Amino acid sequence: MKCLIVDDEPLARQLLERYIANVNGLTLVKSAENSIDAFTVIQNRPVDLIFLDIQMPQITGIELLKSLKQRPRVILTTAYREYAFEAYDLDVVDYLLKPISFDRFLRSISKIYQLRQPIAQTEEVLPGVQSFDGAYIYVKEDREMIKVFLKDILYIESLRDYVRIKTEQRQIITYQKISCLEQKLPESKFVRIHRSFIVACDHVSSFTVHSVRVGGLEIPIGRNYKNSTLKVLHRDNVLL
Repeated sequence: MKCLIVDDEPLARQLLERYIANVNGLTLVKSAENSIDAFTVIQNRPVDLIFLDIQMPQITGIELLKSLKQRPRVILTTAYREYAFEAYDLDVVDYLLKPISFDRFLRSISKIYQLRQPIAQTEEVLPGVQSFDGAYIYVKEDREMIKVFLKDILYIESLRDYVRIKTEQRQIITYQKISCLEQKLPESKFVRIHRSFIVACDHVSSFTVHSVRVGGLEIPIGRNYKNSTLKVLHRDNVLL
């Protein structure tokens, strides 16, 4: 993973530089002392992960994060607890409080690697079988990696830093942000209908302008998702 450090404190940058150098698979692209330099780096070089301080002169870390249309993974590094709620609302991977121990640093990196697990792998079982029929994901529950075929998923529910994946046979709870999972699911088969729910279009049994019924559960359509949800659900509709 190509890493970018953004922090106006030299000692904080040096600490993270040392941690990155001690972990196989991490490469430091740049250690920037302000958000302006960091923005230039992000626009011109591939970056997979940003270690981002919040309190910096001119442009804060939060302001930098909001300015990015396509964001790499972000781990916030700060001495201030009060920004935690706003940070997670921006879908950062982790929130490290200074001083940062190497053990805590490694736990954040473990989260990154878990999010980078391949999602929509496909296996062609027979000639002519559509790829979605064989598409699957591996998700971690406890210490076990569980194979879940996408066609079996009824809906996905956010549980803060975890998600519940519901199929007809079982439910699986795994450490994963729903927004990260949403990006890797085929848009033709899944739709985000609420901040906390993604549903499988093929398993929707009925819907109104206010809710969707799937797997016997009535799920509300969020106000901000109403137009996009109804557009998707009407997309393949044939009236007889």
